[in-house]
Amino acid sequence: MNIEGMGDGLVTQLADRGLVRNVTDIYQRTKPDLLRLERMGEKSAQNVLEEINASKKLPLERVIFGLGIRFVGERTAQFLAEHFGSMEALVNASQEELEEVNEVGPRIAVSIREFFDEPRNRELVKRLRDAGLTFAGKKRERGTKLAGKTFVLTGTLARHTRDEAKKMIEDAGGRVSGSVSKKTDYVVAGNDAGSKLDKAKELGVAVIEEDEMEKLVG
Repeated sequence: MNIEGMGDGLVTQLADRGLVRNVTDIYQRTKPDLLRLERMGEKSAQNVLEEINASKKLPLERVIFGLGIRFVGERTAQFLAEHFGSMEALVNASQEELEEVNEVGPRIAVSIREFFDEPRNRELVKRLRDAGLTFAGKKRERGTKLAGKTFVLTGTLARHTRDEAKKMIEDAGGRVSGSVSKKTDYVVAGNDAGSKLDKAKELGVAVIEEDEMEKLVG
């Protein structure tokens, strides 16, 4: 949470004295608590408290990242915040819904679901909400032109990176998957397309090029 002044030494003291047992305890600490610590004066204690309070205003993606969910780094936390728009929506999202998020595959989706299925983690989230941290963000608006359509990207595109193409499809309401199946609607094939192209032909899935993808997303 980027709390200035809360380095290893201070955290170790807080933990050793039983003042912090999990992250939510940080937001319950008072100036008298901090003044009990070694090398902590009045001014330093006040500065730390102000930094703790300031961290409550950090955006939703920072709070998601701060939960320490396995495989969820800063970039993934940002995608999750943009996609769901609130902590509540994220906590209650199914694995399938999680896999619709940019760069979230089955492994990450399972990890997120396992984290929020744990009662003590749900309690931790509740306590962070009660402490006043940011639990709502700005949800990325998506169109409906490609709603219900699943794409798979393979090979190197000429005009777009893989992330750019994925964002274009998602912004139009489509979904991008990492593997080809009978449920795939389109495989977008670039240069040096590999086994996914072969799989698409085997299953009779429509194979399109970059130009056709651009027309579909509008």
